[in-house]
Amino acid sequence: METDAVQQEVDAPCVELSASQTALACAAAALVPGLGHAVMKKWDRAVVFFVSIILMFFIGVGLQGRVFGPDFTDLFSSLKFIADAGAGLLYWMARLRGLGVGEPTAYTYDFGNVFIYVAGLLNMLVVVDAFDIARGRKS
Repeated sequence: METDAVQQEVDAPCVELSASQTALACAAAALVPGLGHAVMKKWDRAVVFFVSIILMFFIGVGLQGRVFGPDFTDLFSSLKFIADAGAGLLYWMARLRGLGVGEPTAYTYDFGNVFIYVAGLLNMLVVVDAFDIARGRKS
């Protein structure tokens, strides 16, 4: 019985959403991790992405990582900002509340930065995943 349900889910065709629904899903995914998948009623993915990205971000902040502000003086500074800002509203809430100041003398500073970078970059991949689902490229 259960294998029949799984087989039907695998055989089900991918449904393509309209352009406005796709834009809504991608914008939602960019702002809040997993929200784009929740808009498309992909609840399992939405919960996994939401929990994992938020945990990574706050673990990074807890490890004395720094949330870098917009600094376009050189390429490396720009990339650090883009990676951090990829976390969406998490990034802006942390900046506005003064979180993620970072302590460069802490042993965990670099690890914290990496956690924050990965949270933002992973959220960018989640946006691409939401786009692919909305356009019917995957289910």
